[in-house]
Amino acid sequence: MQIAIGLYPGFTALDAIGPYQVLSQIPDDEVVVCAERTGRLSDDNGLLHLEIERTFDDVPSPDVTLVPGGFVTRRLALDRDPIVDWLAKAHETTTWTTSVCTGSLLLGAAGILDGIDATTHWAAYDDLASYGATPTAERVVRRGRVWTAAGVSAGIDLGLALVAEAHGPEVAQAVQLGLEYDPQPLFDAGSPAKADPEIVALVRAVNDERAAEVVGKGPERA
Repeated sequence: MQIAIGLYPGFTALDAIGPYQVLSQIPDDEVVVCAERTGRLSDDNGLLHLEIERTFDDVPSPDVTLVPGGFVTRRLALDRDPIVDWLAKAHETTTWTTSVCTGSLLLGAAGILDGIDATTHWAAYDDLASYGATPTAERVVRRGRVWTAAGVSAGIDLGLALVAEAHGPEVAQAVQLGLEYDPQPLFDAGSPAKADPEIVALVRAVNDERAAEVVGKGPERA
């Protein structure tokens, strides 16, 4: 099974690296990282740099696509960035089409989420709904061939769910144990339903500010 993780400049690192770490544990599966062009590609903080060796054209029909989120996805979706066209074309033949966090906005722009339940980062529910999806607060949502995961850390759960579906729950549990994925958060503030209203307001304000800043920058291909 070929699993293609599609990237773009300004992606959120854990959105991609979390599921990558899970999915790459299966030796019979091929995990491919690809982007519009080869060469250096930076995350949303400009601190993590990946050397991309495969383009979207090199991976036209993977069995699974996975796209991470990032503040820039709002602009990429509106501009119909090349990753949107790649997702739309690949979806014609994928076994599963998946996203993490606001990567779902790219699926929405590709016409993949119209009329179905999906999830994303809680601060982007309105953006998700604008593409015809019905936002839900579930951590991992599966509707047919389409899987969407909530914000950032939920990508690990998505990866484990995919492994369980493809290889069985015992294999997924073995991967989980091997990674010692045993969350015990210091604070019970991981969703807007649990966090104090003041914390929710603070995070929403920061997210809105960053999203507006990124959307206003215009095209970015470096």
